[in-house]
Amino acid sequence: MSYDLSFIENRPANVAVQFQERVKASANREAFRYPVGESWESVTWAEAGEKVSRLAAGLLSLGVEPEQRVGIASGTRYEWILADLAIMCAGAATTTVYPSTMAEDVAYILADSECVVVFAEDDEQVAKLRQHKSELPHLSKVVVLDGAADGDWVIGLEDLENAGAELLKNDPGAVDEAIAKIQPDALATLIYTSGTTGRPKGVRLRHSSWTYEGAAIQAQDILHEDDLQFLWLPMAHSFGKVLLSTQLACGFATAIDGRVDKIVDNLAVVRPTFMGAAPRIFEKAHGRIVTMQASEGGLKEKIFNQAFKVGLEYDRRKRDGQPIPFLLEKQHGLFDKLVFSKVRERFGGRVRFFISGAAALNQDIAEFFHAAGVLILEGYGLTESSAGSFVNHPEQYKFGTVGPVMPGSEVKLGENDEILIKGPGVMDGYHNLPEETAASLTDDGWLRTGDKGSIDSDGFLKITGRIKELFKTSGGKYIAPSAIESKFKAVCPYASQFLVFGNERNYCIALVTLDPDAMAGWAAENDMAGASYTEIVNSDKVKSMVAGYVDELNSHLNRWETIKKWELLDHDLTVESGELTPSMKVKRNVVEENYKERIDALYA
Repeated sequence: MSYDLSFIENRPANVAVQFQERVKASANREAFRYPVGESWESVTWAEAGEKVSRLAAGLLSLGVEPEQRVGIASGTRYEWILADLAIMCAGAATTTVYPSTMAEDVAYILADSECVVVFAEDDEQVAKLRQHKSELPHLSKVVVLDGAADGDWVIGLEDLENAGAELLKNDPGAVDEAIAKIQPDALATLIYTSGTTGRPKGVRLRHSSWTYEGAAIQAQDILHEDDLQFLWLPMAHSFGKVLLSTQLACGFATAIDGRVDKIVDNLAVVRPTFMGAAPRIFEKAHGRIVTMQASEGGLKEKIFNQAFKVGLEYDRRKRDGQPIPFLLEKQHGLFDKLVFSKVRERFGGRVRFFISGAAALNQDIAEFFHAAGVLILEGYGLTESSAGSFVNHPEQYKFGTVGPVMPGSEVKLGENDEILIKGPGVMDGYHNLPEETAASLTDDGWLRTGDKGSIDSDGFLKITGRIKELFKTSGGKYIAPSAIESKFKAVCPYASQFLVFGNERNYCIALVTLDPDAMAGWAAENDMAGASYTEIVNSDKVKSMVAGYVDELNSHLNRWETIKKWELLDHDLTVESGELTPSMKVKRNVVEENYKERIDALYA
């Protein structure tokens, strides 16, 4: 698909102007909704604009200067977005901090970025700051969203807003003047990468990076003003931020609730037309649907299995441009009423598509949902490229790919088929790390992604592995562990993590963890209700079940890729243990070090 690239020159000068233009264009339309108790409260663009203006003025009253960093240590909520927009409207730059980040890492991020103000979600986040206050000489004020203010170092959000209102009373044009000074290449956001290896690195992203991201989606005519987004993704992650940029460009409303355990319930109430998510959400949903039907057994399970057999065949024929036989068409219509419509209703019944990013989505899971009429479009990008660099289009997509490069950006394959990206979304560099920056950006502006890929004749990119994670067995065969791991998650509905190892060994082994929620359901069906997670996964019945899934996985792998031995851990990996990043990516090197003896024992 070709696009008019004039949007690159014609986009707003900065994110603050982009927000002001959206407020003016859509003043009385719904901008955001958020939960209050059991109900949802709605806010118009005009109302959000007024609140952001007062908060931005509040930051100016604290003496915040252009491009100074202001942190947000909070989960995803309406106030996160208000704070982020206010920071940028004050001419400052947002530094994002996951609420699950350990105190010493929070201190490192805020000290490295020299944050002068921090929005903290609650008393727990404030306590982390107090614990390391001596290491944060630049931090003059903490604004708590839900928690106790002391009227001195810690003030409430309302206090900041009142201070802003007072400033605007005396100087009504203060915020507009601050916005007018923001250059397109000014620092807008400092996002610290999750750090799967070593200390987090601060990625410097400009205002022009975000205005480009939103405008590029708008130019593709993917989303419109009458769409409704459900947003739960961590706003501390670039994926969440790019969805905000897209909202400002396209003007749709967003329902916000960052509580992951509420996603399914919220989808039924909010009934969105689209949502962004990481693959783990679809893996869990797939596992839940499959295990529920298996527990029903009997006729219901037979109908379910036959429905998906028909649905997958129907889909395959349509994608390949083959005619649909009369009987298959009739069967598909029947199963759509009996089975597929119920799957769609679990997601609210109005979803046009989901966007999956942050990691690779297994193609079998994408095809499973599409058979039920649920379209999942994969996209791809890095924090270093402002998240969105590739995305499939609702009218033109290929499963197993992340789509073509975004209009206005370029892609090529470098040495070892490394994916290289160039365009307005690419970062300025890493904060205070010139050597790391030089290693990631070529002299002529190409970003080295570290991912391996292939590009087909239509320009669709397929991710084939992470270069640093590829390993070679002692037999000389290269293995892409992530591809095997995602296949297992598609095969086993109870899987949480499946980590493959085998570098310079003569065969591959795996460490396995199971999803606690899924296993609680399994236990109830298998006379183990009330047993602890450890008791459940240590049972012979579970080990036998996992063995069956590993055998099934192996039947789909090349001989040299097969898992010869595996071990089931008696606990899941967690952020707190340091084995997962806050964005739920596995720190492979940490896991390998933590379980070195067990891994070695599997080769004994």
